[in-house]
Amino acid sequence: MRSPPLRPRRRRTSLSHILPLFKAKTGIDVKVVAQGTGQALDTGRRGDADVLFVHAKAQEEKFVADGFGVKRYPVMYNDFVLIGPKSDPAGIKGMSDVAEALKAIKSKGAPFISRGDRSGTHIAELDLWKAAGIDIGKEKGPWYKEIGQGMGAALNTASAANAYVLADRGTWLSFKNRGDLDILVAGDKRLFNQYGVILVNPEKHPHVKKALGQAFIDWLVSPEGQKAIADYKINGQELFFPNANVPGA
Repeated sequence: MRSPPLRPRRRRTSLSHILPLFKAKTGIDVKVVAQGTGQALDTGRRGDADVLFVHAKAQEEKFVADGFGVKRYPVMYNDFVLIGPKSDPAGIKGMSDVAEALKAIKSKGAPFISRGDRSGTHIAELDLWKAAGIDIGKEKGPWYKEIGQGMGAALNTASAANAYVLADRGTWLSFKNRGDLDILVAGDKRLFNQYGVILVNPEKHPHVKKALGQAFIDWLVSPEGQKAIADYKINGQELFFPNANVPGA
């Protein structure tokens, strides 16, 4: 089975936990290529993967509508959290409205690290600035730094600079180099982070391993696969919550 580009890196996802279970069940090897969602969708458009496991629903639906994918299946969710220094120069700790928190960061010119890599997290961050009424492309200043790298690098940069950063909770829970950082804003419904899985369309790319790819998808959304996802924890905390059967997820 050719490699499905998966946005999250293996060290911070349930993949290292669930793939051995899938192989034991089916005998199928899955080679993982960790990419941001934008890169993963580009990889799928080129036919350089069989399955995409990504987290940017609007882009996933467009990928399918444009004929590059067969069908999008919801798999699981977690949430984003707004991380920042405990000194909290923007005064956002405990806010329930992430848009107001972003407005405060901008108004104070407090340092903010953006992945800037077209990943699902980066797309979510841009959507949140828009929700705050801020055109970050035009209104960013020296306080806003785009690094063009993954979540681990963004957290390391934020830790070194005592800056704010948007992260998925799973990565934060497994991140060791926290320095003076902590979760400051969480729980806003706009921080919800849904994951989906898509088979690349074999009609566009006949070399796609349709049967093996669909077998992987079917297992992920099955009761057994969903239980495997729920069973993955770090320090007793569940990182991802299965929701394959939730309408509209």
